[in-house]
Amino acid sequence: MEDPLLKKTLHINSLDEWRELCLKCRRCPLHKGARNVVFGEGDPHARIMFIGEGPGGEEDRLGRPFVGAAGKLLDRIFSAAGWRREELYIANIVKCRPPGNRNPLQEEIETCYPLLVKQIELIDPPIIVTLGAVAAKVLLDSRDFYITRERGKWRQLGSRMLMPTFHPAALLRDPSKKRPVWEDIKQVMALYKEYA
Repeated sequence: MEDPLLKKTLHINSLDEWRELCLKCRRCPLHKGARNVVFGEGDPHARIMFIGEGPGGEEDRLGRPFVGAAGKLLDRIFSAAGWRREELYIANIVKCRPPGNRNPLQEEIETCYPLLVKQIELIDPPIIVTLGAVAAKVLLDSRDFYITRERGKWRQLGSRMLMPTFHPAALLRDPSKKRPVWEDIKQVMALYKEYA
């Protein structure tokens, strides 16, 4: 059976229109336990898009991505890089909070991922930074991706460049990961300057 939401994607050329449709999404069971669909936020023409795996409790409560403790750390990283949150775009693989902040299940990812693909297409960022292993595995379509081994190495994703790095929540659990993330961000900063 054809999905009516995805059928509409061909006719949508605006991020605002796509957001309105996604906020009504009921395609997978995650929406039943969620307060809000967390679509994403930022500059609709951003040159960098940051993508995590899914909203947490605070994100679900406010309907905004990366606003909890990990989000506050991410904001400090942005500031250190000389970026304002408003000039970037932040989203997740799934748009509703998985129960107990667990990683999204494969079927949830498969259901929600086309929504993100359309979002990326509409924003059209030349640079994507994946935050954590789940986001990297999904975007790179690689179940064998290991974040500890493969972070910090540029990957080609169609016409875009993708930088995988640790999720900011991992830095809160293990501060020794802060230095590697900063090294990754410095690479992103250098490439970002080429698009300025």
